[in-house]
Amino acid sequence: MKLISADRIGKDYQVGEVAVHALKDISFEIEPASFVSFVGPSGSGKTTLLNLIGCLDKPTEGVLTVADTDVSALNRRASAAFRGKNIGFIFQDFNLIPVLTVYENIEYPLLMVQSLPAAERKARVERFLEGVEMTGQKDKYPDQISGGQKQRVAIARALATNPRLVLADEPTANLDSATAYTVINLMKKLRDELETTFIFSTHDPKIVGEAEIIYTLTDGALQGRDVKKEGSHG
Repeated sequence: MKLISADRIGKDYQVGEVAVHALKDISFEIEPASFVSFVGPSGSGKTTLLNLIGCLDKPTEGVLTVADTDVSALNRRASAAFRGKNIGFIFQDFNLIPVLTVYENIEYPLLMVQSLPAAERKARVERFLEGVEMTGQKDKYPDQISGGQKQRVAIARALATNPRLVLADEPTANLDSATAYTVINLMKKLRDELETTFIFSTHDPKIVGEAEIIYTLTDGALQGRDVKKEGSHG
């Protein structure tokens, strides 16, 4: 069963009087529990593609299926509900809420998106605090922890909703090399435990080096697919 299937999708934007073809005739499939990277220079369409997969935008043409749902056909409300149930996001600048503690940042989507009962929320937050080794920092605020710790919290928050898919846009861009490798290894470990698919948009050779499947984009077109090593989940 495919987790994601893109069939000849394209995305056009109108900038003034100029039509920009951000993505052109792109087709691919991604299996569950994959560790995938979309790579390419700035402006190649990586972030646009992640936004389509994440139901933050819609393709102009083609069909995009995620978790057995034609997401290109969803309206705004249905897209939001689908994201809340199926997709976690990790951002380059962490996007933590500064007035919430580490614990509360991880709990936030469980309250706002999934409305879980208190006992289940607590168990889930504590599980992921432990998973990203941040239990000892749970009462600190984002401005009291390092960049690497912030990204660990962001990973925990993305996974707390038990998504089938996590989308990470340049997740290591603001981290030093040692911290970046720690974070990448943590994501791989969690992928193996939870069978969550991770999809990266990145320039970072560290992530590219660890990805099992690499798609290369140039000027909005898919140039190739490189399978470096199949994961333990085929």
